[in-house]
Amino acid sequence: MKRGLSVRLVVRAANTIFNRVLFSPAEWLIRHFSSVGHSAFFDVKQFGWIAQVEADWTAIRDELREVLRERASIPSFHEVSPDQLKITHDDKWKTYWLCAYGRRMAENCRRCPATTRLIEAIPQMSTAFFSILAPRKHIPEHRGPYSGVLRYHLGLIVPQKPAACRIRVGSEVAHWEAGRSIVFDDTYPHEVWNDTDEERVVLFVDFARPLPFPVSWLNAGIVRLFGRSGYIQDIVDNVHEWNRLFGKQAPDAPRGAAAQPPAAAEQPAALR
Repeated sequence: MKRGLSVRLVVRAANTIFNRVLFSPAEWLIRHFSSVGHSAFFDVKQFGWIAQVEADWTAIRDELREVLRERASIPSFHEVSPDQLKITHDDKWKTYWLCAYGRRMAENCRRCPATTRLIEAIPQMSTAFFSILAPRKHIPEHRGPYSGVLRYHLGLIVPQKPAACRIRVGSEVAHWEAGRSIVFDDTYPHEVWNDTDEERVVLFVDFARPLPFPVSWLNAGIVRLFGRSGYIQDIVDNVHEWNRLFGKQAPDAPRGAAAQPPAAAEQPAALR
């Protein structure tokens, strides 16, 4: 739903205050005190929980396969997060959300109990979804909004030609492998290519960067603020609306025929 002018002005003012008073100083502290250092990609051995996720990766893949049986009803990324229109505007990047900055998508979590159990065991996990990239999809260079979280990818469905399906973070390039993990800092400029004729799917997770106390406490507070922002509320509302619309279709109705994307809403600048 479109916000009125007065609400937009309040949101803009709040973001200005957030950026100048809290966000910028917090980013300096996080960069200075990071317990895992600074790099585009990280050694996965630095994160003890990854071994358990990889040990159970086939359970996640099996739940994903059930989700993909209704692929046409999975929204494209920009249809639940309109801010993504800056980098994608077709149906070649779909997302099946489980959690958005601590806001749980209950319906989707119920369909994926093993995946939900595993992601909820990740220390300070904030966001999780299946990221589904169609053949010949390119995501142009962009960067994440906040260095207080790191990004985790678990390869679930990977094309047979890995060199043609890749991610560049800063000046470094990595390829996904089924059942294997990648951790990177998404505040580095990054870009993705799937130059194959096959689909690529990863479990996409954001989690809090390891930090010493009290910087970790400050970081957790900022992540909670994100979770209460209009940006995240829009994602939660749009996912619920998609589920409601497709859930009301008649059993024999063609998937994708009845639902239209929920209306876009203005996003806070601090989260772009």
